[in-house]
Amino acid sequence: MNKLFIIKIGGNVLDNPTALDSFLRDFAAIKEPKILIHGGGKIATNLGNQMGIESNYIAGRRITDGATLDLVTMVYGGLVNKQIVAKLQHLGCNALGITGADGNLIKATKRPVKDIDYGFVGDIEADGVNKALLHFLLKQNTIPVFAPLTHAEGKMLNTNADTIASVLAVAMSKHFDVRLIFCFDKKGVLRDIHNMDSVIHHLPRKLYDELLPKKVFADGILPKLENAYAAISAGVKEVLIGEAGDLLENTGQKTAGTLITL
Repeated sequence: MNKLFIIKIGGNVLDNPTALDSFLRDFAAIKEPKILIHGGGKIATNLGNQMGIESNYIAGRRITDGATLDLVTMVYGGLVNKQIVAKLQHLGCNALGITGADGNLIKATKRPVKDIDYGFVGDIEADGVNKALLHFLLKQNTIPVFAPLTHAEGKMLNTNADTIASVLAVAMSKHFDVRLIFCFDKKGVLRDIHNMDSVIHHLPRKLYDELLPKKVFADGILPKLENAYAAISAGVKEVLIGEAGDLLENTGQKTAGTLITL
């Protein structure tokens, strides 16, 4: 099968214009089929403050009430998404800015209220992805650029960008050898959180299981790792966690970040 790169960027790139321009130049240079998923960074929070819309978080997750839903739809699906697409077009990359609602590409269910009411937040699974349309777009050399928004029952829903990337990777693994790349603010998964040069370059499941009881991993990286192994168990060939500046190296054979496999 052909290779497909599914790449997610977050606030550490989006909030830094110089870093974003550099990343997009590298992204445009990738020759293989590719999909980009972006978060929102601090842009929605800053604009919300100007508009009198207060941002509320519980355990690091945004509470999306009606006003906040309007805000993130405008900012994520409009301002941020279209700025990225315009830059990619300038770089000769035929990008198409989309949300999960466009072409019914990602169907969601509104998160049920349990202990916390997250509001208009969407939960998604791989069987909710319109794989046929996404595959068609890729065959036309069109580069999908996903904002972190999905839909259900006629409503837009705020949806975690990491989750969208993982679900798309699982869905497209039927058609491609997928490498899912999470770009974050470190070179990779560190053996010593105080030593930025202590990157674990290859982390198969067996090694992860050996290191986990030794408390090698910082708490913040554990959800990414569990999601990575879940994606691989569901058919994704490889997951890589690394720095945005190393993107081109991390789409090759000798990676700078942490390559996660079974």
